[in-house]
Amino acid sequence: MATNKEFELGGINHLALVSSDMQRTIDFYSGVLGMPLIKTLDLPAGMGQHFFFDCGGGDCVAFFWFPDAPDGVPGISAPKTRPEQGELLSAVGSMNHVAFHVPVEKFEEYRTRLQEKGVEVSPILNHDDSEWGVAREFNEEVFVRSFYFQDPDGILLEFACWTRAFDESDVSHTPKTAADRTATKEKSNAASA
Repeated sequence: MATNKEFELGGINHLALVSSDMQRTIDFYSGVLGMPLIKTLDLPAGMGQHFFFDCGGGDCVAFFWFPDAPDGVPGISAPKTRPEQGELLSAVGSMNHVAFHVPVEKFEEYRTRLQEKGVEVSPILNHDDSEWGVAREFNEEVFVRSFYFQDPDGILLEFACWTRAFDESDVSHTPKTAADRTATKEKSNAASA
């Protein structure tokens, strides 16, 4: 496992998302996913609320509720659907999805348990380094297994489990830059027309 030589980080303290209905968020994250609600705040001057759920390992998923928050725009503020339905795109600066680590030995059981609770889940994806990034069946090239589902506000969630250790060969791609973005090119072409 790689080590951070600059800062001693212990994981994610919390990831803050925005809810349209805090009670519905509690019902889903505590009621369906079993995450304990560990801290609640009313923000000053009627600005809203901020609630924290323990998602394990000392990490939290938190939600703001703002009375004047605009509705999300699928395909911009979050993906329109789940990845297996052909949609993964969201805007620069958006939060695409939250992946929760689950034990590899309980992975399939947890998928079944969510289905029994009425949650629509994706098929299991065996992520590998092939052209399409997914193997038909689990094999030694698969580095993570996962499935996706959405919360009541359409936030894309994932249960994932690592299946092998990483080595130097796992970091081998040249990073893309802003110059590679088609959205940037289309915007500049429209401005010059």
